[in-house]
Amino acid sequence: MHSVAILALDLVVPFDMAAPLQVFDWTRLPDGRGPYRVRLCAETPEVRADGGFSLRVGHGLDALADADTVVVPGCSPAAGPTSEPVREALRRAVAAGTRVASVCSGAFVLAEAGLLDGLRATTHWAAAGELARRFPAVSVEPDVLYVDNGQILTSAGAAAGLDMCLHMIRRDHGSAVAADAARMCVVPLEREGGQAQFIVHDRPPVPRGSTLEPVLEWIEDNLAHEVTLAAMAARSGMSERTFGRRFREQTGSTPLQWLLRARVRRAQYLLENSDHPVERIARQAGFGSPTAFRERFRRVVGTSPHAYRAAFHARPGAASR
Repeated sequence: MHSVAILALDLVVPFDMAAPLQVFDWTRLPDGRGPYRVRLCAETPEVRADGGFSLRVGHGLDALADADTVVVPGCSPAAGPTSEPVREALRRAVAAGTRVASVCSGAFVLAEAGLLDGLRATTHWAAAGELARRFPAVSVEPDVLYVDNGQILTSAGAAAGLDMCLHMIRRDHGSAVAADAARMCVVPLEREGGQAQFIVHDRPPVPRGSTLEPVLEWIEDNLAHEVTLAAMAARSGMSERTFGRRFREQTGSTPLQWLLRARVRRAQYLLENSDHPVERIARQAGFGSPTAFRERFRRVVGTSPHAYRAAFHARPGAASR
């Protein structure tokens, strides 16, 4: 039987912990057997949960030593740095070949232990910038549901953590078993790790006083028009090569990637706050054609403009697709 240890840290987020507890515990093989033995463990016999209550925990850090999979849920930033015994227990688990996965801000725990250095990783979109800032050796991918590096996996929020757990079940026992587990949890199995989180980040920060600030403002003011790399570089007074290098250094993105996200952000705002048809929004955000708009919006946001408007439109009223 595959042993799964859920590592609860101080101020653990209950939703992040409940998803892996539930899905692994409810998984059944075709003959009805449960393939996973799930244990909740912690450094201390009692941990505080984010939300004002405490949890009694039946297993200590030694449970990580014989676990086949360790899942680290997110915890509140108020919990502070992870203790050295927890970090060392995680390092020993990885050295022994144990699969280790994190949910949401649990990625910070893995990063503090040095387990994400040189790897791709994700976390909740709201914390992705902080993860990248604090751990520059980690390649943070803020726009995906989860990242599978083989032995080490990371996921975004609690729902994405459930997607990641179903992905691991599919790896272990095949799609039919994973689909049955998904039905038990009343969630779809179809969401893949590379699908974008259902939100686009705010404009990436740049250092105060940066030479890029006027250029970024000009780009946002001209989204409805053609904006080329040459025009951006000329606006900044740099060569295209120098501008591209400086832009990546200060934003972590290429100019054209930043432009695409700025256009998507404009489109999201219009979908949420106007009844303009998609054809008009495509022009206002600078996508050129509705077809290009739909394709690029889905690639970045993970859903269609129509579905996004249905979920987030600020006022009642049908909108043209």
